[in-house]
Amino acid sequence: MRIFRFFKITRTMFKFGLHEVALSHFKHRGVQFILRVVPFSRHELPRGVRLRMALESLGPIFVKFGQVLSTRRDLLPLDIADELAKLQDQVPPFDFEHSVELIEKSLGAKVDTLFDEFERVPVASASIAQVHFARIKAGTHAGKPVAIKVLRPNMLPVIEGDLALLRDVARWVERFWADGKRLKPREVVGEFDKYLHDELDLMREAANASQLRRNFAGLDLLLVPEMYWDFCTSTVLVMERMVGLPISQVETLRTAGVDVPKLAREGVEIFFTQVFRDGFFHADMHPGNIQVSIDPKTFGRYIALDFGIVGALSDFDKNYLAQNLLAFFQRDYHRVAVLHLESGWVPPATRVEELEGAIRACCEPYFDKALKDISLGQVLMRLFQTSRRFQVEIQPQLVLLQKTLLNVEGLGRELDPELDLWQTAKPYLERWMNQQIGWRGWLDRLKYEAPQWSKTLPQLPRLIHQVLAPHYDGRPMGNEPLIQKMLIEQQRTNRLLQGMLVFGLAVGAGVIIAHFFIYGGYGG
Repeated sequence: MRIFRFFKITRTMFKFGLHEVALSHFKHRGVQFILRVVPFSRHELPRGVRLRMALESLGPIFVKFGQVLSTRRDLLPLDIADELAKLQDQVPPFDFEHSVELIEKSLGAKVDTLFDEFERVPVASASIAQVHFARIKAGTHAGKPVAIKVLRPNMLPVIEGDLALLRDVARWVERFWADGKRLKPREVVGEFDKYLHDELDLMREAANASQLRRNFAGLDLLLVPEMYWDFCTSTVLVMERMVGLPISQVETLRTAGVDVPKLAREGVEIFFTQVFRDGFFHADMHPGNIQVSIDPKTFGRYIALDFGIVGALSDFDKNYLAQNLLAFFQRDYHRVAVLHLESGWVPPATRVEELEGAIRACCEPYFDKALKDISLGQVLMRLFQTSRRFQVEIQPQLVLLQKTLLNVEGLGRELDPELDLWQTAKPYLERWMNQQIGWRGWLDRLKYEAPQWSKTLPQLPRLIHQVLAPHYDGRPMGNEPLIQKMLIEQQRTNRLLQGMLVFGLAVGAGVIIAHFFIYGGYGG
């Protein structure tokens, strides 16, 4: 089976002329000899277009691979990355009977006893699953309109087979292609493997949606469908049906009375709230997964769908990114260069002034321009070219963030080309940084650590005694000078701890008082 799949892939490569493009980059002498002596048919279409068409013809797994690959603008030429970004997630649906069979097998009951008004034609069909509308028939949620997401049948064997082939191709590329090692093909395939297996578990997707819904519960910004856990399994997901218009239908939204410029600004706020406040963000925010509510109760609010791919950032990542972005907004390129050096992203011998100049050349032309006049894709591409020059290590946890930022740029461009992305984002980042390094952030961290300290502090005298007198069990040791010395050291340690505690309280009080006088109380 695997060999037949390999021959199909090879035939597709020849059909779209990808063999010529691929072989021209290989450094092996034999390959170069073949290129010189074997005439190849010339194709008029650009290489990016041919690659996209080939992936589409190979099926949903390769379409998904092309989508993931399109996010790696640090690795791909710009023309190929732009073309792969056009890959659509719409594929032919599978039979309704398969949907019914999978639902009944997963939920352990007949569809007719679980749902009313089950629509045979899926409302959406993607590479991993398809969605049907229905209504819950009985139980706690009786009468609720729902969307039922059903995993495509027999996906795992197909995925494992195609992934095995992709790993083989990655090894060949890394071994024989001139830029093979820099492109890190095996890491890209490994990243794709993780995304695919995450998306194959719909319980994971339901948990992601539940977390995002909880994060935005107190904000009038984003709607996330409720998950009906009694009807959720790893292959079937039943969620609240949302009533909205696709965000790509801008004129329809205007006609419906939606404030489109406000929508664009709120989209930026949603992105930065997910990234910097929560460190947990929807990482597949293309137009097909974003709608706008037309329900009178929630009119004009964003609706998020499809939570198979999410990103997560640590506190270190959030703080580092925020400092970088603020430095960018303030055009403090020296600070950006220093941050890269301090984080270890560039080699220690890198000259800060050279890196500062390169970053300035990348970013300075794009300030004070509306979104219609700039392209974050172009900015990122120039930054990545600079990164390669200075041997900057691309952080894997930031790849999804880059992809999401490009999605946000695309949405913003569609909604309001006059939107100033920099000025819209800057106040939010400044507010976030003030919360992190100001007295409120200090109190929040103190509150977070308090339970652990309340448990540890009473144990300190005993722990210190055990460290200072490891061999003392209460019996005479015959060495009074040593015992006396240990007791003196213990007293000194106690005084030191008391001094540190007093000093810490004094510093904390000083921070609060200074903030009060500088910013005028609690409104700072």
